This record gives sequence, structure tokens and C-alpha cells, in this order.
Amino acid sequence: MHKKQKSPFELLRNKAILAILDGDSQFGEIDDVEISMPYLSGPTIVEISQLFGLSETYGWNGGALSRWNYLDNLLKHGIETNRINDILSYLFSKQQFTDKLKRKTPDQIEEIYNYIVKTVIEQINGILYFGGNKLTIINQRFHIIPINSTIKVTTPQVKNIDREYIKDISERAMLDVVNGSYDSAITKSRTLLEEVFCYVIENKNETPTDSGDIGRLYKQVKGLYNMHTDRNLDRRINTLLSGLEKIVSSIAEMRNNNSDAHGVGSQRISISEHHARLLVNSAMTMAEFILSVGNNTK
Repeated sequence: MHKKQKSPFELLRNKAILAILDGDSQFGEIDDVEISMPYLSGPTIVEISQLFGLSETYGWNGGALSRWNYLDNLLKHGIETNRINDILSYLFSKQQFTDKLKRKTPDQIEEIYNYIVKTVIEQINGILYFGGNKLTIINQRFHIIPINSTIKVTTPQVKNIDREYIKDISERAMLDVVNGSYDSAITKSRTLLEEVFCYVIENKNETPTDSGDIGRLYKQVKGLYNMHTDRNLDRRINTLLSGLEKIVSSIAEMRNNNSDAHGVGSQRISISEHHARLLVNSAMTMAEFILSVGNNTK
């Protein structure tokens, strides 16, 4: 029996790195903004832990753990459940920096956010350096690799998407709904739309504009496939097309406010099971329609 290989992400459970990730460590200022990760209080870390399926509670009446302990438990849980990338993506997501970057212009937000993330990763790598490792982001995924090694950067190849693929993803999202994992269901629904949009765009031998923004992707699909409202079409068809656009907009917004990759706390909107089912079914309907548009054009 082979011993299970230790995850390289265990290296992030170093107390100095935890102090960086929970916002304790600061590295100067840029444009009057503190260069650090967003400060995570104990209750906030517990809330994030619950979001990712860890049964953690905060000891309000005594017995609360240190913040770094709560965060360490979360990283440990992420490694054991193979969701460490999701957790790191959540912690580093732009939405988490909302309070730090408020009252800044869009250009300033982009510049400051990117600088802070770059600086934080460099500081983490300063700690990992002595063990011969580094943290890097490739194709929007985190990796810990030896300093002298490289990971080949490739453009993600869009799968050969068909109705069976859409059905499979939708069934998995609906299973999340049944299990009460509404955030995961939202993520799968949004990812399904993104993949279908990219698929039909690449079938036109075009490059998707921005796979991180399904609104922009859908706009590109509409342009490539002449899906803009046509006065010659039946009014009811145009109404349906308008409704589809609202589906994309709503799912994109739900992703920002409710999903397992973005904001937490009082800004989050609670959704019920029937809302989650509606979202999954809407995404499936939209995905099948766009796939049909792409296939019919071919």
C-alpha cells in the first residue's frame, strides 16, 4: 500500500504565510491603500469555512481559536477536499478587496489590486524560497512548484461540448442543490455558460474576448452569430431572445454576489432551494440554445 503523497499546498500552512493571508502582514502603501490582503476577522474566516463545507463555529462566549488557527483549519480542509484552489481563488478575488479599494476609479482599482496581489505572492514566495518552492498562478489556477521548474502555459482547450456534456454538468449542479450547496451550483452554472460561449466562439475561429466575464462573452457570441434583435423576427421570438440576455446578466450577477468565489458577509444575498433550481435550469436552457445556434450555423 502506497503512502499518500503530501500536497505541496501544505507549505501554505506556515504561520508567517497564514499571517499574510489573513491580512495581518502589511507591506507599505500604494496610492494611500495599505498593501496587504483584506483583514479577515475570526467570524469572517468561520463564515468562509462554512461556505466551503467545513463545520466550523466561532466561540462567541469564550473558547474562540486564534484567527490563524481558523485559517489553518480552512486550508487543511481545502487540501483534504481538493478545493484548495477554490479557496485561494476566493481569498484573492477582486471582490474581497471591495472595502480596500472603494472610492477609487476603475483604472485605479485594476492597478492597485494587481499590484497588491503581485506583492503578496512575492512575499509568500520569499518564505517558500528557503524550501526551494514558489507559489504561481497559471491559467487562473494556483500551483506550488520547485523554483527551478516551470509549468507549460497553454491556452485552455475548450472541450467538445454537446448536449450530453451540458446535461452532465447540469445534473451535477442540481445534485449540489439537493445537497444544499447552492454556491457550488451557481459556480457550475456560470462555468457551463462560459464554456459553451467559448466553444461556439472558437468554432468561428475566433478567440474569446475574456473568459472571466460571461457578459462580454455573450456579447461576442451575439455578434458572431448575428443574434441581435431583428425587427423582421416575430415579436415573441425577440422577447425570448431578450429574456435569454437577462438570464446571462442574472447569473453573472449571482456569481458576483452569491457564489463560492466571491463576497461573504452582510453583502451576500440568501437564496432558497427553488431559486437555485431556477438558476441551474435557466443556465441549462441557455447553454442548449447557444449550442444549437452554433451547430445550426455550422
